[in-house]
Amino acid sequence: MLQVATRPSHTERAPLPGWLRQVLVVYRKDLAIEAATGEVTVTSGFFALLVVVLASLSYFGGPVSARSVASGTIWISLSFAAVLSLGKSWQRERDEAALDGLLVSPLSRSAIFAGKALSVWTFLLAVLVVVLPLSLLLSSIDAAMLGPLSLVALVATPGVAASGTLFGAMTVRTGARDLLLAVVLFPLLAPMLLAAVAVTRELFNGVPLSELLDYLKLMGVFDVVFIAGGLSMFGTLVER
Repeated sequence: MLQVATRPSHTERAPLPGWLRQVLVVYRKDLAIEAATGEVTVTSGFFALLVVVLASLSYFGGPVSARSVASGTIWISLSFAAVLSLGKSWQRERDEAALDGLLVSPLSRSAIFAGKALSVWTFLLAVLVVVLPLSLLLSSIDAAMLGPLSLVALVATPGVAASGTLFGAMTVRTGARDLLLAVVLFPLLAPMLLAAVAVTRELFNGVPLSELLDYLKLMGVFDVVFIAGGLSMFGTLVER
């Protein structure tokens, strides 16, 4: 018997990529736009640097006060940079109904959230790459602190990115979205910011990082709560 070769039907859909690949699609899209414009990292980076310089010049009163000022300045500048980054990032999705395009795509809602949060996290780390060394330099703090501070930043920033992405999606369609995002986000970030300031202050005062693990655990719990909450609630929030 002759076997007739059959061609695949044009109506058949290609299988969807896996969840991680969907996350990378959203992440690479944000990075490609940022590489072309630079508006998120440049705007938030310059603002964070301005906060660091002004605080260092205004409150410097010697080596002892410099350590206390620097421990707060680093995280205050990061929190304001996070709001600016989130505002710019979600403004892109609002312009020309780009967010609607994402929502009607076959990408899962949790993958969209993870990709957006990952891109915001990358922007925050880019800001900290400049802010941390400058803060140490202006406060006359040993450059050896850069290693422990980087570890603290890696633990603290995922929760900031996840919570900001979640509530940025909730406020993206409102008129005063930047103001509303700041009003909602800062109280939520307070536990993480207080823990980050405390562990940074103790590091500057000579306490080894091994004795500050409770602070890192608190920030880790914050990360897990908002990452899990974002993955489960993003689809509901973004469609309302």
